[in-house]
Amino acid sequence: MHTTPTQAVVLAGGQGSRLRPYTDDRPKPMVEIPGTGTPIIGHQLSWLAAEGVTDAVVSCGHLAEVLQEWLAGADLPLKVTTVVETEPLGRGGGLKYAAAHLPAPDQPWYATNGDIWTRFSLREMAAFHDERDATATLALARPRIPWGAVETDTFGHITDFVEAPPSPFLINAGVYVFSPGFTELLPDLGDHERTTFPRLAREKRLAGFPLPQGAYWRAIDTAKDLTEAAKELAAQSHR
Repeated sequence: MHTTPTQAVVLAGGQGSRLRPYTDDRPKPMVEIPGTGTPIIGHQLSWLAAEGVTDAVVSCGHLAEVLQEWLAGADLPLKVTTVVETEPLGRGGGLKYAAAHLPAPDQPWYATNGDIWTRFSLREMAAFHDERDATATLALARPRIPWGAVETDTFGHITDFVEAPPSPFLINAGVYVFSPGFTELLPDLGDHERTTFPRLAREKRLAGFPLPQGAYWRAIDTAKDLTEAAKELAAQSHR
């Protein structure tokens, strides 16, 4: 019988140097989506709660106190614990350190990067993870290419222009489902994407869940991403 996770880790330590000046006085997940009055992490925690998560561990780093202060004063839909890395542990070490603070270490858990804004069924992803008996499952997105594409025929004539087409490649969307045994496979220091993930892939224990058609996903990396997210949000609310 599969267990839908009720606990999650949010990796919220990013500096967000490409989002300056927004990130001069706050960590990246604390940047507000224009027009909503809510920072990225607020949208994430609401989504996790709506998907059945009751406990979240937020891993802080850069300007941790700003994030902790906001969390302390916010009316949150789930229980939140914060952890701060006293020294940089790398992505894998940071994930392992945060996971040690989950309330139920013998249960599966979700993890999400603190700088993405997405909406899809985490419960479906958890079921997909169980069906494949995976140790770890990554959500996979197909982002739009930021340039216009040009199509040509075999002779070299241009036949069409396509504005911001979907990428032909799937990318790691920054949302995960992990089985309980995953935590002990993480490095204490370093990057799990260069160690743990390749090992699991070789052993056929790493699954990839393509985001469903029409699922909303955006990584907030630049000021342009913030503007686009606000536009998309406005368009959705007018439907």
